[in-house]
Amino acid sequence: MTDSCTTPFSHIVGFDDCPFSRDHRGDVSIVGAIYSGPRLEGVVSGKVRRDGDDSTRELTRLVKESKFAGHLQLVLLQGIALAGFNVVDVERLHEALGIPVLVVARHAPRREAMRRALLEHIPDGARKWALVERLGPMEPLAGVYVQRRGLDRDEAGAVIRATAINGAIPEPLRTAHLIAGGVGAGESSGRT
Repeated sequence: MTDSCTTPFSHIVGFDDCPFSRDHRGDVSIVGAIYSGPRLEGVVSGKVRRDGDDSTRELTRLVKESKFAGHLQLVLLQGIALAGFNVVDVERLHEALGIPVLVVARHAPRREAMRRALLEHIPDGARKWALVERLGPMEPLAGVYVQRRGLDRDEAGAVIRATAINGAIPEPLRTAHLIAGGVGAGESSGRT
């Protein structure tokens, strides 16, 4: 990552979920990679329910109970949901932690397919779709797609440009993805 002076957010945690089988119905492990500037400083981990409703609560707990809590300035998420359709209430997460939240995806989501899946197949899908709607559509920015709370477009772009050193995805998310893959499947694979 580039010099931390290029972005006001030098202490960042990026979260991703571990891989799970299509028929899995229990808890799914999640991993947070904590960076201070260009250096990986620590890792946190927890669990959320597949297609459940506890992702916001668990992310809040992992950040607040971490020894890094007092230094963290930004949360990065690999998409708006963990463990299938355990949709993060990004606004509530931002308010609970008092720091910005930036959702990043390599590709624009297929919103209509997501809406249909939530409303037709997922318990409490209407409430979850309302969270997706409230955050608004993803916007293209610096080679990826983002949704954000607590930071403006220029700040979000600066974060991505400063932290995406091995491709388009910010390093805290890329690292969380690699660790989650290694923990969940025995070895990491695929792109973030």
